[in-house]
Amino acid sequence: MSQAPSYAQMNRGQPSASKKVLVIDDNPTIVELVKYAICFQGNYEVFAAYDGEEGLRRFYQERPDCVIIDVKMPRMDGYQLVRCLRGDVTSAHVPLIILSAMIREEDQIQGYLSGVDEYLTKPFKPPALRAALERVMQITVEQRYQRMRELAARYGA
Repeated sequence: MSQAPSYAQMNRGQPSASKKVLVIDDNPTIVELVKYAICFQGNYEVFAAYDGEEGLRRFYQERPDCVIIDVKMPRMDGYQLVRCLRGDVTSAHVPLIILSAMIREEDQIQGYLSGVDEYLTKPFKPPALRAALERVMQITVEQRYQRMRELAARYGA
């Protein structure tokens, strides 16, 4: 049985060599730090939004290859945003990373149950963010759904 392609594999051969990343955080300083950390790698085009609702609009405008999301934001929190994106067939396959100051295990479990691929905490180290970005770009849709089923079974969600 062949394995489903990862999001990165599905997008190979696109006219643009760079991948689009949308950063959604209400703190402009964090947005700039994330942009710097990602652009340092050189093959990403980074867009920003400063609250959950704006992030959702920007997602559908830009169609990014990955989204990095804060949890505590005005107008729509990160967990709600992740559920919106995972609940839409046109965005369910896109890799999602939460980057949050919420460090409790319960917060991280909630993030994973919402559908996020990685949960990183602030303050973050740029190499860790870049590594997470590379990892999530390699996750296949099949792997993502399998992990979601395992989490739901484990936590009764």
